[in-house]
Amino acid sequence: MNDTADCSTLGDKTALRRELRRRRRTLSPSQQKQAAITLCQRLKQLPEIQRSKRISLYLPVNGEIDPTPLLPWLRQRKVSIYLPVLRPFSANCLWFVAYRESTPMVKNRFGIAEPCSRFAADRRNRLPAWALDTLIVPLVGFDQQANRMGMGGGFYDRSLAFMRYQGPAPTLIGVAHACQQVATLPVEPWDIPLGMVVSDTMVIRPTKTG
Repeated sequence: MNDTADCSTLGDKTALRRELRRRRRTLSPSQQKQAAITLCQRLKQLPEIQRSKRISLYLPVNGEIDPTPLLPWLRQRKVSIYLPVLRPFSANCLWFVAYRESTPMVKNRFGIAEPCSRFAADRRNRLPAWALDTLIVPLVGFDQQANRMGMGGGFYDRSLAFMRYQGPAPTLIGVAHACQQVATLPVEPWDIPLGMVVSDTMVIRPTKTG
């Protein structure tokens, strides 16, 4: 169900985040599983995914839609897979670290599994964000123009700030449950725009203007 709620009807952004996170947590395990399967079927059909050789995705928590059913398909295609890792000694920034079946994992301060610090600190296991082909990123909410609402920490916006300027850059694909769509979201100056949003029911690309 796509609700038409926005910040004006749900109060401020904190209240909107709380409501959208509640929506996705109300989905049953079977609904979550089916949504993940359908999402990954849609992702496989995207040219941006089919031609990617270096992809970052995430491990879901707190009801986030699960992109990991894509992993066997990516590995079969010899795609290099990366995960976002909290960068040490840096305010709310991310490293992108190789994720293999043998990668040693730990939980970070948010309870999210990520490659352990010793593995991540080895530069041979990392890739700069600009060298990735595609980033699949989680959303708290999205709207009809593919605007994204994240958790509020600014991790992706800070880590991808280079995309405001010309140069190599990955395609950003936001993914979410359909129930996380709202009519409109506020756009802040520091927001890094998405190339598209993919849910279990649709693909939304921003309308080009000018």
